[in-house]
Amino acid sequence: MGTATAPISTEADLLSSLTPLQDALATHPLYRSIGSLDALHLFMQSHIYAVWDFMSLLKALQRSLTCVEVPWTPSPDPVSRRLINEIVLGEETDEYQGQPLSHYELYLLAMQSAGADTVPMQSLLAALASGTSLDEALTTLPTEAAAFVRTTFEVIATGAPHRIAAAFTFGREDLIPEMFTQFVRNLDSAMPGRIAPFRFYLERHIELDGDEHGPKALAMMRHLCPTPQHWLEAAESAAIALRARIALWDGILERINAL
Repeated sequence: MGTATAPISTEADLLSSLTPLQDALATHPLYRSIGSLDALHLFMQSHIYAVWDFMSLLKALQRSLTCVEVPWTPSPDPVSRRLINEIVLGEETDEYQGQPLSHYELYLLAMQSAGADTVPMQSLLAALASGTSLDEALTTLPTEAAAFVRTTFEVIATGAPHRIAAAFTFGREDLIPEMFTQFVRNLDSAMPGRIAPFRFYLERHIELDGDEHGPKALAMMRHLCPTPQHWLEAAESAAIALRARIALWDGILERINAL
């Protein structure tokens, strides 16, 4: 999983070590490049895979921190158990126009409304459902999206809740409000009708992740990192997730610049 470049043994150390990567993402030129419907399509058609694999991070944590077996037995950390279940409720069964749906399904709806191609994403799920291995199925994705998803599943494969939670918290939940605020600021106001579901998706994430899920995920991290070694390993996984996001943004930007 790599090694840290500076001594990290506390939450404060972890947060300090991630600041340069978070700043690079907050100021990434991709946000200013989405000024047309074609550019938005390219963005969505790669970003959808990050929306989808987020759910696997979420479910890996739920599987680790709660009991999903029968007969049921209580998992040892009731605080983390509650926090992850509250996050799952919002992410897997949020509401849009009075209907329950996951944020992945909301994103697909936003893509369809904007005219982006959802067939490749749906084909990936169909391939996985038919027994195709994840590695083989990823060969059909945009290069930058496939690399991002592989990184996510490498973190999941560690089986270490604090590493998975670090990628989830600092590579996703803690990061999303600032990133998506940039999108809202820079979206072309000439296409509000077609992007209304996408705007709702962005604003919902700003609301949920900034006010609820981000703080809950950070509280969960504190329960999962009882020792300096845990914080060090969490920092490693968080940095890997952030670098993967930067690479994803770089790849999408390159596609948009080629329009």
